[in-house]
Amino acid sequence: MKTIYLECSMGAAGDMLTAALLGLLDDPQPFLDAVNSAGIPGVAVALTEAEQAGIRGLQMRVTVDGAEEHSHDAHGHRHDGEHRHDHPHHHAKLEDIAAMIRGLNLPEAVREKSVAVYTLLAEAESEVHGKPVGAVHFHEVGTADAVADIVGVCLLMEWLRPDRVLASPVHVGSGHVHCAHGILPVPAPATAYLLRGIPCYGGAIEGELCTPTGAALLKYYVDEFVSMPVMCTEKIAYGLGKKVFPRMNAVRAFLGETEFQPAQICELRCNLDDMTGEAVGFAQEALLAAGARDVFTSPVMMKKGRPGILLTVLCELTDRDTMLRLIFRHTTTLGVRETVCSRYMLNRESETLHTADGDVRIKHSSGFGVSRAKPEYDDIAAIARAKGCALSEVSLSESAEDS
Repeated sequence: MKTIYLECSMGAAGDMLTAALLGLLDDPQPFLDAVNSAGIPGVAVALTEAEQAGIRGLQMRVTVDGAEEHSHDAHGHRHDGEHRHDHPHHHAKLEDIAAMIRGLNLPEAVREKSVAVYTLLAEAESEVHGKPVGAVHFHEVGTADAVADIVGVCLLMEWLRPDRVLASPVHVGSGHVHCAHGILPVPAPATAYLLRGIPCYGGAIEGELCTPTGAALLKYYVDEFVSMPVMCTEKIAYGLGKKVFPRMNAVRAFLGETEFQPAQICELRCNLDDMTGEAVGFAQEALLAAGARDVFTSPVMMKKGRPGILLTVLCELTDRDTMLRLIFRHTTTLGVRETVCSRYMLNRESETLHTADGDVRIKHSSGFGVSRAKPEYDDIAAIARAKGCALSEVSLSESAEDS
């Protein structure tokens, strides 16, 4: 199985991820030509070789109208890259950025995945600032050079086409960083929100190691955050950051073959015979809202011939304690059984299809010799309601403008 493993022991930023993935290609020039001709306003990208701690790596140089932008951690480290805290005058909304990206001279899949990454950023900013997603202004990440970073990673993933992407737990750094809203703790609030559910850690190194854009790209592309698996490595590349630390500041990317290693999932079960259907439904909603992968019930016959319900909760191992507390809080059970299962999954990704009746997300799954595509139910249901037609009558033909 073709696998990319990203070592994030010094965090992740958009330019570092781009350089690391670009180093996995035999020839970087077609990529540079593609980004430079994509039509990002005022942007030019270049690849340079650099050295840190005696190790040679690659650095991306992104300029806007001939100038690179810089930022500073609160303790004085200056760095280039996509988290541009010292230029709060750059304001753009998600719809503006999405419109610009969709007008670029790039493959449709790359454009839509780039928009999806920005949507993750918008959701994070919306949460931490308490504003609707459409009202969020991107001070740090909504600039043309950030577009180059995100589009670059999406294009490289499209070209490399790994069967799966794995990454190490993410080092976020420590200390404080200057933002448009003032001096904020590391990780910055939007970064911390994006890293929910992702194993990460701080450390003795002061500085912002993982930026919001880096976190969004990892969240979008990485299938699992684990220690490096058994892997027959074909290529290794170092994407160097521009800040200097006592340790080499790089994202290290490995490309090679791995045997499929099933993920693990926790199955929690309990029998219930003295709860109403409404109460069971309320418990199910609470468990799903807290991050359960699935919650379902099965009819069972219990002691003394009483009909009952078997409640089953599937969750990540890291969420087990949370789910146990919720089961005991919201049900009448006196005990819960646990089974740790292996889980085999198809690779999943999505694209947006622009139809005459509206956008429809198409979910693609592949692996183990199969390939499937399915429209997102919520999207076709919304169209069916608006048109007053059946689900089966919703057309998935592309609009005339996109055909």
